[in-house]
Amino acid sequence: MAATTPQGSVRQRNVGGSSKKNKDGISAASSDVELDKIVKAARTLASAAGSEYDYKIVGVIITALAFLTRFWGISHPNEVVFDEVHFGKFASYYLQKTYFFDVHPPFGKLLFAFMGWLVGYDGHFHFENIGDSYIANKVPYVAFRSLPAILGALTVSVVYLIMWESGYSLPACIVAAGLILLDNAHIGQTRLILLDATLVFAMACSLLCYIKFYKLRHEPFSRKWWKWLILTGFALSCDMSTKYVGLFAFITIGSAVAIDLWELLDIKRPGGTLSLPDFSKHFAARAFGLILMPFLFYLFWFQVHFSILTRSGPGDDFMTPEFQETLSDNVMLSNAITINYYDSITLKHKETKAYLHSHAERYPLRYDDGRVSSQGQQVTGYPFNDTNNYWQILPVQVDQKVDHPVKNHELVRLRHLVTDTYLLSHDVASPYYPTNQEFTTVPQADAYGDRVADTLFEIRIENGKPNQEFKTISSHFKLIHNPSKVAMWTHTTPLPDWGHKQQEINGNKQIAPSSNVWLIEDIPSIPADHPRRAKPEKEVKTLPFLRKWFELQRSMFWHNNQLTSSHPYASLPFQWPFLLRGVSFWTQNDTRQQIYFLGNPIGWWIASSVLAIYAGIVLADQFSLRRGIDALDHRSRSRLYNSTGFFFLAWATHYFPFYVMGRQLFLHHYLPAHLASTLVTGALVEFIFSADSTDLELAHQAAKSGKKGFAIKRHVTARERFAGQSMMGAWIATFAILALAFAGWYFFLPLTYGYPGLTVEQVVRRKWLGYDLHFAK
Repeated sequence: MAATTPQGSVRQRNVGGSSKKNKDGISAASSDVELDKIVKAARTLASAAGSEYDYKIVGVIITALAFLTRFWGISHPNEVVFDEVHFGKFASYYLQKTYFFDVHPPFGKLLFAFMGWLVGYDGHFHFENIGDSYIANKVPYVAFRSLPAILGALTVSVVYLIMWESGYSLPACIVAAGLILLDNAHIGQTRLILLDATLVFAMACSLLCYIKFYKLRHEPFSRKWWKWLILTGFALSCDMSTKYVGLFAFITIGSAVAIDLWELLDIKRPGGTLSLPDFSKHFAARAFGLILMPFLFYLFWFQVHFSILTRSGPGDDFMTPEFQETLSDNVMLSNAITINYYDSITLKHKETKAYLHSHAERYPLRYDDGRVSSQGQQVTGYPFNDTNNYWQILPVQVDQKVDHPVKNHELVRLRHLVTDTYLLSHDVASPYYPTNQEFTTVPQADAYGDRVADTLFEIRIENGKPNQEFKTISSHFKLIHNPSKVAMWTHTTPLPDWGHKQQEINGNKQIAPSSNVWLIEDIPSIPADHPRRAKPEKEVKTLPFLRKWFELQRSMFWHNNQLTSSHPYASLPFQWPFLLRGVSFWTQNDTRQQIYFLGNPIGWWIASSVLAIYAGIVLADQFSLRRGIDALDHRSRSRLYNSTGFFFLAWATHYFPFYVMGRQLFLHHYLPAHLASTLVTGALVEFIFSADSTDLELAHQAAKSGKKGFAIKRHVTARERFAGQSMMGAWIATFAILALAFAGWYFFLPLTYGYPGLTVEQVVRRKWLGYDLHFAK
């Protein structure tokens, strides 16, 4: 007759006072007593690591502290700070339904607009300048700032839950969450109207949801399994729908999923062999939950974006004329005029806003590099309206009617009115681009004589239809030189003094780029009261959603890639883990107050050092295995490579891609990677300061298999290591790390919260790595 203990161990009753001995010479009764001690040792270990009640209590405390650190003094300063000029403005545009353009997807900005709508804000303030008063302009800025503060506080809780769900001890959970709780960068970025709180929160949620999904791998296709798979996809979608760098979370989760699927293919896997049809179901489910569903959510936010922004606004210029005509009050609907032959026009480059210009001066005989020019009349780009910008559009056939409209794909000539010469391009290298053709002008005799072909240009309207009429403003076009098939193009590098520092105009052999696009701004030859300038009411047009979405995507990606200019507070990826510099957000000279975006140096240096330690441990373990030395038990190695390895993967995929980016980069780009580094730190605290679990694991295995004598020999050491010194060491390490982090947070607190103001001496004391702080003298 067997009796089952609450712990699930089965023991044989000692009937009739029998005192049988096992092969180790120890009585069965004595073995039972010793096994009870093993159970107590395990209970002691669990108590030292933290009971579920302890986890919940600590979680509540950490969450409360997170809200306190994020909301404390959130109303200061009561002025526009740093990039609040952008994201606050975008929220106002949403509330006024005014079309705007931004390089980031709409989800994070929609959340700000929703918060403004909740508090009854009408979007009247446009956040034009840093330092503009919120109080004077009656802006509910605390409500706006509360959104990122809430998400920032909940991020701390999510980090704690990630460690808890991953099975780490209470000290490990506290270390990881504590480093985010006491980090000045995370606090500073989540107390202002900025997108990064949403980005980091969504990234953390994606890790948490995937961990919960992975824990259900032995219950595939169950309701909970599907729930956490879909929630992982939703979190990933919110991440990428806030900023495109959220794609890095897809790489993290995608890499983990690829490894998981590879394991499922293994015919010798412990859970049993999967047939190929069953494997296909697993693959399809993950593709649906982590690719298709996130993409549909991503499209949904753009649909909301287009549905709200129905009025013409500052973003019109970034879109095609067809797109602009879907917006009410659009200037194209009211001001577009059909261009007829013999009209005088001004041509404007869409990207640089320069006018097509010419003047009597000629190209020099030789350029600085020794190349010879045509010495023809200069054709340049000029930023101001001037009579030298006037060109007459002429037909190829001289007998063409005056009032005949110019149409798409027709050949035309352009006559420069002031100098009475004709635009021409030929096979002569341009001043700055030896591969591009020179643009010049020639007299009428040449234009209608031997060089007639070189003066012919094709009007090629972007997305135009055959025989579509050519119009001012709305017809964005490329001017293609007919014989050579080059596109008229300009750029911002100024010509030397001989060209009056104006822009070079040349013929680009690459016709496809959007930088070749021009538009006709006006027809100066038409008087203001001319019937052609009448503005009859026109119907707002519509475009299919996907066409609008593709167009916006192209424009967003293109302009995002153009963010390559230098910035005084830009930084490089190698500087981030060491916190070599920050960003000045706001200053107030009268009070000597400033907000300087900077992480907690101590916390960042600890986390960065632990990353190096982790890499060293893995390399040492691999080297030992190569030499036949197995220094780790199965449980420790599995957690080191799988759980901690997943956190390290998250750090790497959110950090290293920045090295191949050419755009402006700032410290805040490291925040998701920093969060992952704190997870690695918490995991390493447990790994380093918790004793080897081999003894306890073997003891339990022996107990289950009946090898009681073996278990008795092992249990004392296991109990002492786990319940005593190991957890004590982990707690000591936890308190030491958090004490140092608290000191760093408190020391840099005035720079994070913007008050109190600091004296010169106090500012200088905080220039640890030469941080470019204000009021240092």
